[in-house]
Amino acid sequence: MDGLIVSGTRELRQRELLERAARAACGFHELGIGEDSAVAMILRNDFAFFEAAMGAALVGAYAVPVNWHYTAEEAGYIIADCAAKAVVVHADLLPQVEARIPADTTIFVVPTPPEITAAYGIAAERCVVPPGRSDWSAWVARQAPWAEPPKPVRTNMIYTSGTTGRPKGVRREPQTPAMQQVMGRMAATIFDIRPGAGMRTVITGPVYHAAPNLYALFAAQHGGLVVLQPRFDPEELLAMIERHKITHLHMVPTMFVRLLKLPEAVRRKYDLASLTFVTHAAAPCSAEIKRRMIEWWGPVINEYYGSTEIGGIVFHTAEEALRKPGTVGRPIDGAQAKIFDEAFRELGPGEVGNIYMWLSGFPDFTYNRKDNARREAEHDGLTTAGDVGYLDEDGYLFLCDRRHDMVISGGVNIYPAEIESALITMPGVQDCAVFGIPDEEYGEKLCAYVEPQPGTTLTIAAVTEFLREHIAAFKVPKVIEFQAGLPREDSGKIFKRKLRQPYWEGAGRQI
Repeated sequence: MDGLIVSGTRELRQRELLERAARAACGFHELGIGEDSAVAMILRNDFAFFEAAMGAALVGAYAVPVNWHYTAEEAGYIIADCAAKAVVVHADLLPQVEARIPADTTIFVVPTPPEITAAYGIAAERCVVPPGRSDWSAWVARQAPWAEPPKPVRTNMIYTSGTTGRPKGVRREPQTPAMQQVMGRMAATIFDIRPGAGMRTVITGPVYHAAPNLYALFAAQHGGLVVLQPRFDPEELLAMIERHKITHLHMVPTMFVRLLKLPEAVRRKYDLASLTFVTHAAAPCSAEIKRRMIEWWGPVINEYYGSTEIGGIVFHTAEEALRKPGTVGRPIDGAQAKIFDEAFRELGPGEVGNIYMWLSGFPDFTYNRKDNARREAEHDGLTTAGDVGYLDEDGYLFLCDRRHDMVISGGVNIYPAEIESALITMPGVQDCAVFGIPDEEYGEKLCAYVEPQPGTTLTIAAVTEFLREHIAAFKVPKVIEFQAGLPREDSGKIFKRKLRQPYWEGAGRQI
């Protein structure tokens, strides 16, 4: 099946994509890029992402997506850490990062396409390749196609951002055919992506993130229709589903919230009957939001849980979500999950502790240049992503929060995700973030940032009263701030670190 990738009014056939990837591979080889080398990509959702990532894979190199929101210092750290021999970057993003790109690194510039220019309101003169810079598309066209057998596959090296310290690059070992089969079975379970099935999907999230990255590459390689959404907009997504008869989606819970905030008339305006499999991950989803989405879209809503390091290895369906509200699912075939306390004693059903998991046969990883950090994340053959939760008596996993996000106030463990799940259901709340800030008496106290819906006025008293009806009094934030336009990533997720950091700068500590 010859698939099709669509972005705005532009189209790229799968056979054309494969040819351009092969040409990029040959060009990379001529630059000395080969097995275990790295190619950094500072790109929004665009054809060039697929071309560069697939081209790098053919020669055995790691494609390294870089969050395009990063400053020159942040992007420069990743480019240096992965020792990238080439950088592929959108034209309008080049000025913000080029000062930290090493002089001996080859730079390819991608003209920023009109649909991205319009979505982000970028001035047209910033979107063209500057004089003296190498135009990615023209360079690819000049190369001969790669004619040698592909090297063992390396997945993209994704840099994970923690709450403290520098991001760590997840460098996975080259895949054997058996490992590729395990990856394929995982993708079939959590994404419902199967060769030749003719799926039709929209890439809603930024491809520099691990989950949209893997989903987008699998979708593009397996045929069907792949529509790139330049920037998530809830009503635009509904229109895309109707226009393209979309069958599959990969989403994050924030997108569900924004969809549900649309006026009823807008939600009823579009035909969504083509949807057969919607999967979501990357952040906790409240049971109420999940229930409302299932009522609206039907029993097509699925969820998986995992991490950049271990893949998506816990999964459940809409039916299970309604039967086990709040769960993230059970381990898929070949996977296991265990809960340990701080002394590495395995805990029983209902006992909250650190989550450790692994999928048998999944390609192993290390953190680039940080092998010690890899060892610290492992116990008993399983790996932790730093999350806290518990297994119930039926083996279903429930998350409490990130270990580093957990707030300890007066010796009591409080999980902000639980508070956010309650607060997001309050009428008039567009989005929210809850985190710990310094407190002289209790060590930490809870702070909530609330983004009101446009045209809505909220008060501290109203928020406090609403939360007291849904959670214990000690979990109600002591500080409540209202702010329009909370800082966000491309996916819509809130940059909680940017809200939290000013409170701790003068505290002399981080917890």
